[in-house]
Amino acid sequence: MRMQVALGLTFCLALAAPAGAYEIYVSNEKDNTVSVIDSERLEVIRTFKVGKRPRGITFSKDATRLFICASDDDAVQVWDPSGQTLLHNLPSGSDPEQFVLSNNGQLLYIANEDDAITTIVDVEARQVVAQVDVGVEPEGMAVSPDDTLAVTTSETTNMAHIIDTRTNTTVANILVDQRPRHAEFTPDGKKLWVSSEIGGTVSIIDVATRMVESKISFEIQGVASDQIQPVGMKLTEDGKTAFIALGPANRVAVVDVPTLKVKSYILVGQRVWHVALTPEEDLLFTTNGVSNDVTAIDVASLKPVKSIKVGRYPWGVAVRAPKRALTIQEQSNLRP
Repeated sequence: MRMQVALGLTFCLALAAPAGAYEIYVSNEKDNTVSVIDSERLEVIRTFKVGKRPRGITFSKDATRLFICASDDDAVQVWDPSGQTLLHNLPSGSDPEQFVLSNNGQLLYIANEDDAITTIVDVEARQVVAQVDVGVEPEGMAVSPDDTLAVTTSETTNMAHIIDTRTNTTVANILVDQRPRHAEFTPDGKKLWVSSEIGGTVSIIDVATRMVESKISFEIQGVASDQIQPVGMKLTEDGKTAFIALGPANRVAVVDVPTLKVKSYILVGQRVWHVALTPEEDLLFTTNGVSNDVTAIDVASLKPVKSIKVGRYPWGVAVRAPKRALTIQEQSNLRP
C-alpha cells in the first residue's frame, strides 16, 4: 500500500512538473546581483544580492548549488539557488573571473586574473588542491570531456595553457591571437576553440598535436572590424554548430562546425558577453553588458524572440533545470 501511495504521489508530481521549464541565472556585474529568468515566460522572476562584481557563474552537476565568481571579494561563493542562501565561500585566489567545473563535479578550475595562476579547488573538501602558474591576466577556463586536460587562456600573454589534470602541471603553451577570452572543447574532446577578442578570431586547436590548425574570422556589413570582438562561445552537443558572442558588434555568429563557415549573424543587445543553451538546445540566451538585457533566441529559426531587462552589466549566464519527479516509464524501469 505504501508503495502504491508513493507511486501515486510521484505520478501527480510528474504531471505537475512543467516540461522544458528552466531557470536562467544571470550575473549582473555592476549591481552585485543575480537575475533569474523563467525560460517559458521569458521574464525575470526574482533577483538576489551576491558578492562584489559577480562574473563567472555555473551550477553543480545536480544543480543544487550555484557557484559565482565574486571577483572583488576574491571568493567563489556557493549558493542554494532555490532559497537564494549563501552556503559558504570557496578559496579562490585573487580576482577570480571565470571558472569551470570538472565533468565529475569534484574540482573547480579558477582563473585568477591578478596573480597569473589557475587555482584548483576540491569543492567538497573546500580546499585548494593546487595552483598552476600560467600567463598574464588569465581569464578563460575549459576542461576536456574526459577531465584529463584543463585550459586557461591568458589575455596579455595571448596563449592557451594546457594543464595535465593528473599532475596539475602545464604541458603546452599555445600562441593564439590577441586577448584570448574564452575556451571550449568540442564534445568529442579532439579540438579546442579559443576566442580572441582583440584579434577578432577564433582559433581551432588540435588537441593531439597541440597546434592551431585553423582560424575563423568574421565580417559583418556595416560593422567596423575593430568592433567585432569574439568572447563567449557555446557548441551544440552534436558538435555541428557553434554560437559565438561578438562583443560590441552586438551579434552572435552561428558557425557550421564541419566547414568552419559562418552561417548567420543574429542581432542581439549591446556588448554581448556570454551565451547559454537550454538542455534541448531550443533556446539560446545572451548577456548584453551595455544594454543591460538578455536576448532569448529561437535556435530553430535563428531569430531573437525577446529582450529581457536584467541588472546592470549582465556578464555570465547559466541554465538550471528544476528538479522533477520520475516519469511512469522511469518508475517502471526501477521496479524489480
